[in-house]
Amino acid sequence: MADNLKTKYAVDTSLFDALVEQASGAGNESAVAEPRALKQRLLTPDDADMLFLTDTLARRLTEGHGEVVFEAGVDNGTSMDLSDDDIKTVTATLTAAADRPLVNAFVQLLYDSGADDTQPEGKKHARAIVEKTKPVSNGAARTVSYLVRRRPQRIEDMLEVRVAVVGNVDAGKSTMLGVLTQGALDDGRGLARLALFKHKHEVDTGRTSSVGMEILGFNKIDGAAVRHTDIHRKVGWDAVCQRSSKIVTFLDLAGHEKYLKTTVYGMAGSAPDYVMLMVAANAGVVGMAKEHLGLALALGIPVFVVVTKIDMCPPHVLDATLKQLSRILRSSGCRKLPVAVSDRKSVVMAASRFVGQRVCPVFQVSNVTGEGVGLLQTFLNILPLASCSAASLMPKSPTPASPIASEDEAPLRYDINEIFAVPYVGTVVSGHLSSGSVRVGDMVWLGPDYNGNFVATQVRGIHRKRAEVECGYQGQSVSLALRKISRSQVRKGMVLLRKDDHEVPPTATCTFEAEVVVLYHSTTITSRYQAMLHCGPVRQTAQVLCIRPADTDESTDQTALDKQRNALRTGDRARVLFQFIRHPEYITLGSRLVFREGRTKGVGKVVRVLSASEERNVMKQVKNGTMVVDQRIDAVQAETIQLKTSDPAEPKTRKVPTLS
Repeated sequence: MADNLKTKYAVDTSLFDALVEQASGAGNESAVAEPRALKQRLLTPDDADMLFLTDTLARRLTEGHGEVVFEAGVDNGTSMDLSDDDIKTVTATLTAAADRPLVNAFVQLLYDSGADDTQPEGKKHARAIVEKTKPVSNGAARTVSYLVRRRPQRIEDMLEVRVAVVGNVDAGKSTMLGVLTQGALDDGRGLARLALFKHKHEVDTGRTSSVGMEILGFNKIDGAAVRHTDIHRKVGWDAVCQRSSKIVTFLDLAGHEKYLKTTVYGMAGSAPDYVMLMVAANAGVVGMAKEHLGLALALGIPVFVVVTKIDMCPPHVLDATLKQLSRILRSSGCRKLPVAVSDRKSVVMAASRFVGQRVCPVFQVSNVTGEGVGLLQTFLNILPLASCSAASLMPKSPTPASPIASEDEAPLRYDINEIFAVPYVGTVVSGHLSSGSVRVGDMVWLGPDYNGNFVATQVRGIHRKRAEVECGYQGQSVSLALRKISRSQVRKGMVLLRKDDHEVPPTATCTFEAEVVVLYHSTTITSRYQAMLHCGPVRQTAQVLCIRPADTDESTDQTALDKQRNALRTGDRARVLFQFIRHPEYITLGSRLVFREGRTKGVGKVVRVLSASEERNVMKQVKNGTMVVDQRIDAVQAETIQLKTSDPAEPKTRKVPTLS
């Protein structure tokens, strides 16, 4: 009986195996053919191949926020053995795929390993390097690199990279920017830098004392440089933006020691994506160059180095400067890998590995002969955007090149750096969009004022690089015209927040806690120590209320305050409670800060922002503890403090002076 049931319900596995073989294509000669190799797709493309290339470029452009470097020549570790005619065919195929509406981009040939790129640049080669084709030797695979970048339809969608130019005095910072932005070489006496100076004393002394700004554009056709001024004519910034697919904004900062306060504010408040450290070949890394390098490392900004004046420097002095620079970059404080950039190949490699690795490109240029200027210009052209290169340091948000619905939902924060009173327009503020987006007609909160209050206003106009636009996105520097706001109501360090994101006015604070590291101090830092604190656009003197170990939690009870450290010295790490001396500021969690006082320097990160009630509670605990500090009382707070005394002749209350 059991054998009959087993036979009745037995499964015929032969039929199942046949179905599996048919589905998998095993033994079927008419199975689907394998996909074509990349070389075949590029050299002999059909409709399916063009669709594949178009989708690939569109996807990579979205991942690269509007631009990508495409390399061809090696497919899965195998050389494609490309000839000169093959390179032309590959270029034509990529151009045809990029011209399709889904991509709408241009293709620029950056580097060809089969081209002669070893001859030095002279005056005729300041803008571009002439490449001569030669056969590839030693059996190496011939590779080519292309820059693919979307063509922006509006100025709002134009890509932007912000570069802060720093270095010691007389390192050639303004001259370098003059050569890059004007297209004419220097005469050796500072002719190229005259157009960048703002004040008469800067022209007389040749030294920058303010934060200057210049732009360099790259067009939508082949990535060639677009300048707002040259030897033939001058055009406005708006015309440069109309013709450009990408803009490099240079922040020309001061190099003299007495203008260090302005330089620190420019680097901390203007939110640069990269730092270009200028080093004079005949002087080396001296003076403020070390200070600026340390500041860039403390703020976490990628750095690349430009060695200038190589035309007037003896060879042995130049070698000594390069050895000193290499030693400093490789030190334990920097931990950078210096890479000398001498040809197109090293430019592409340095740009692609600049941020993701510890690479620090080093250029050697001459503003008089033009040597190395073309390589630096190419590097700036393919420099990746900060939103995709420093994603770990910036809030996650899409760029204008790939806008999605969540961009408008991101909370708006606009940091104010400059204020202007324009006739027939009103108050205009200039700054940087840290997050979110802003449009014409948006209702925003402006503040905090000297009392910590916010006022409501409306954005009546937006300009980007002196061109009128309808909106601005995260990472862009724009100027906003505010409705019914006077010049006296605005100060540097204020912020604009979207009113829809905050139903009630936001609150400012005077007290916050940060985890800091003391980089250098000659003696010790104790309570009541005061220093100039830079936190984004905020620049104000702050004092130390208490110092606690770095592993202390966020509790503010008396027990935690009793654990405070006595003092901080060079190299110490701790949690410090700061309080602004003059007025409240808008501080957010995670913001990086720098405090300095003379040669004293420290960096940190905000870990806690105290509310008004927490601030009053902490002040009581601090006063009743082992440490007594000067207490600041705002007009909105209590005007008197009850004193605990047993002497009846002594008054029960006293007035506490405010610190102004």
